[in-house]
Amino acid sequence: MAGELRIDHGTAAGTFSLDGGSWEVENNIWVLGDDDQCVVIDAPHDAAAIGEVVGRREVLAILCTHAHDDHVRVAPELQAATDAPILLHPQERVLWDQVHDRAPDEELADGQVLTVAGTEVRVLHTPGHSPGACCFHVPALDVVFTGDTLFQGGPGATGRSYSDFPTIVASITDRLLTLPPETVVHTGHGDSTTIGQEAPHRQEWLDQGH
Repeated sequence: MAGELRIDHGTAAGTFSLDGGSWEVENNIWVLGDDDQCVVIDAPHDAAAIGEVVGRREVLAILCTHAHDDHVRVAPELQAATDAPILLHPQERVLWDQVHDRAPDEELADGQVLTVAGTEVRVLHTPGHSPGACCFHVPALDVVFTGDTLFQGGPGATGRSYSDFPTIVASITDRLLTLPPETVVHTGHGDSTTIGQEAPHRQEWLDQGH
């Protein structure tokens, strides 16, 4: 028996660099699967740390929420180790190409449905933090992996190149806050939250207007 679908978690530390600056960050490692197969969500900093979370399972895909370097730095290394394709939304190439001189293997598209361990993973295009940012909704588990689009406490940062505050709020409003309130939000950095916890603060985000 392959066992039940589960989410495994780790962390990896490194730097995020863009627009001439560099910052120390800690990223979440999320792996979704059963005992036999899994998908890895983002590839931050340390392929060995990701490998520890994966274990001996077959990796079906490396799903990139977006292409800031702290989320895709070791994607090619992980691909070489696992033979799993790297999937990225095409609008992220402007950022990906700043980090890597090879292309991702496959494109993500809004509404696309991926399958791991017999369970659907739905791709939601949620631009704002970056043009091709995507979230991955797993209805069977009532979870959504949001990368840097939605955190505990509000939207991801929009102060750097290729980001836009009104766009990220629209993405969160239209694509994420419409999910069931009990949906657990697993983020790219920091603690998880739920849709129900974040939804009441939408007007506060709009009032901030940053």
